Amino acid sequence: MTVLTLRAGHVVAGRYLLQEPIGRGGMGVVWQAWDETLRRTVAVKCARPDDEQAARRLKKEAQYAARLHHPNIVPVFDFVEEEGPDGSAGGEATCWIVMEYVPARSLAQIVADCGPLSPEDAGSVGGQIAAALVKSHSMGVVHGDVTPENVLVTEDGVARLTDFGIARALWSDVTQTHTITTGVVRGKPKYLAPELAKGRPADEKADVFSLGASLFAAVEGQSPYGEAEHPMAYVARAVEGHLEPAERAGLLTAPLAALLELDSRRRPDAVEAHRLLTRAAPPPPQLRGKLPDSPAQHLASLTLRLPRAVRRRRRPLAITAGALVAAAAVTAGINGLTAGGDAGEEDRASDAKPTATAPAGALGDVGTADPCELLDAASLSRFGDTELDPDYGELDRCDVLLVNGDGDEFAGVEVNFLSEARQFDGSVPVRRVGTIEVASMTRAGDDCERYIATSDHRGIVVIGKRQKAAAPDPCALADAATDHAVTVLDRGPVPRRPASWPAATSLARLDACALLDTAALKRVPDLRTQPSDPGFADWTCEWASPDGDTSFVRLAFNRDNRLEDDGRPTRIAGRTAYVAPDDEGDHSCAVYAPHRTYTNSVGDPTIELVRVTVHGQRATEKECATAEALTADALKNIAEQLPEGT
Repeated sequence: MTVLTLRAGHVVAGRYLLQEPIGRGGMGVVWQAWDETLRRTVAVKCARPDDEQAARRLKKEAQYAARLHHPNIVPVFDFVEEEGPDGSAGGEATCWIVMEYVPARSLAQIVADCGPLSPEDAGSVGGQIAAALVKSHSMGVVHGDVTPENVLVTEDGVARLTDFGIARALWSDVTQTHTITTGVVRGKPKYLAPELAKGRPADEKADVFSLGASLFAAVEGQSPYGEAEHPMAYVARAVEGHLEPAERAGLLTAPLAALLELDSRRRPDAVEAHRLLTRAAPPPPQLRGKLPDSPAQHLASLTLRLPRAVRRRRRPLAITAGALVAAAAVTAGINGLTAGGDAGEEDRASDAKPTATAPAGALGDVGTADPCELLDAASLSRFGDTELDPDYGELDRCDVLLVNGDGDEFAGVEVNFLSEARQFDGSVPVRRVGTIEVASMTRAGDDCERYIATSDHRGIVVIGKRQKAAAPDPCALADAATDHAVTVLDRGPVPRRPASWPAATSLARLDACALLDTAALKRVPDLRTQPSDPGFADWTCEWASPDGDTSFVRLAFNRDNRLEDDGRPTRIAGRTAYVAPDDEGDHSCAVYAPHRTYTNSVGDPTIELVRVTVHGQRATEKECATAEALTADALKNIAEQLPEGT
């Protein structure tokens, strides 16, 4: 592996402006850089693998590292591979791993600058890094190079582990150390587990030994194998099992003895290592509240959920994303300025084509814009295992779910489109990226929203959600998803759906406002018969009383994976629908009527449906009777315009 010489001012992938080197080692140079797209400081590690196989290994390890989300792990944001030594064609590939910039010194630098640490300080660092290993090992990721150089410690004492698998991916004949017995060993000899010195592959227990060796060096000022002039001497001592006694370890003496157990079968795993270290050296007062609870408790808490096979993900009161943003806008002080208005008949999904001239940052044709193209499950994988859910809720919605090992959802991100742009006053943080603006709403409980104003005066809502307090922070989820969406929009308009809506059967081809006429709407007292709120792409329509509060009717096209839990079954227009009294509060009623069933792009059975909601001042039973009658009218009109749903 060749280390590349670069200068400040070099731009990686047209995006990352190198500013100054902040770290250097055998595996590459780390630069502080400026992300010109998202306008933030990042750390960029540069390396040139010796061959294509090493480059593939490096990319794979970066993908694994990007899945890890933990307060004590430095996250990976991006991986870039360019041709040529300086990004030009005609040379060996240059690989760049983009990470969070952490203003900190490595544990090795601290010891070099200030001398050995106290047992209390070393134990605090060790407990945090053990927690990071618990997370990575639970997701099947072995670090493979836990050393003082890869442990970063901030000024307030927060420790973070970096470079997951990078060294292992880049090891070549140059960086290998030859053993006495087996020929080759990969790793830094001072911190090498005995089993690795004997030629066995790296595993979780080897990470634990290397953590113990790094902490030993932090308090004793030398490797547990002592001091030697040649790397082979450390390897020989590792093979022989020769360890120096700890003399300055104090309260860490027993935990270090356990972590440095020569027999890996008797060595503790990361969970037990965390317990031993935090019991001996509890986190100092300034760190309490900043660090997660016991990793074992955290992992266990993510399993509390219904099995995915019976997942029900209904929204509270069936409020649309547009309504959520409008409600948040009131509390945040939004000036309701509209620039562009409704999309209009020419943009409807029936026969609309992508707008070829749509500029960067635009939503473009509303009927063919694909919300799933703004989400990337892989970019969220550092928070946990991810699944794309492309067909749930509104037709303009897409979700990425975070799931545990049993496939059960514990958090997620949702993207919706809005017909109109909005402007925010000074109480809402807004940043401009290219031709778009991003507003960051204040977190509301377990939900956190980000709003993107597109260059063609429409809106995109990104919502981070969690179901348990132990799940990832919803604002961190929303920010990560928004960063990806902004990156896509910086290159061009919202990408189009890979295939048009089914030509003959999908509700996406209809205008929801055209399904209920004046005669039908007169069933609801004091209701205006002109729509008060046509929704995005005319897939939702609402009629309200003159005061906007006494009563309303809403008709929406929606999708779900089952309807049995939505209410009591009833027959309407020859099909089984489901009636839900008080679905949106007292004196309300909703009817869920299936139109067609199909298998979506990820293989899940999906129901496309019509949802009719009535809210008024009459008894709930009366509102339900009206909702059923309006649903029958809507289904009759649908049948006249579309073939029977299948």
